[in-house]
Amino acid sequence: MYRPAIARAAENPGRGREGVSEERQQQLQELIEFLRSIQKPNKPIEQIGADENLVTSGLIDSLALVEIVVYLENTYGIDFSTHGFEPERLSSMTSILDFIEQART
Repeated sequence: MYRPAIARAAENPGRGREGVSEERQQQLQELIEFLRSIQKPNKPIEQIGADENLVTSGLIDSLALVEIVVYLENTYGIDFSTHGFEPERLSSMTSILDFIEQART
């Protein structure tokens, strides 16, 4: 059964396929809105898979990763001096949502 990439990104690995937390769904919607503000104009976010690399897919350029870091710091209070900066943690919508969850626990 096909499920849109957006729905797959919202799934919380700890809750299983049936359980999408409202918080994670809200985080996804906020992330999508943010990504729309920094994406390249020629690649609609709806064409990107939940696990697809945001840079190699052409949605954003590598400099936009800095903007994602600032977004996560300002929105979720994530301190990258504590967690370190690892680009692969910010490579896809799913990995960003997972990182938010890990950083806040």
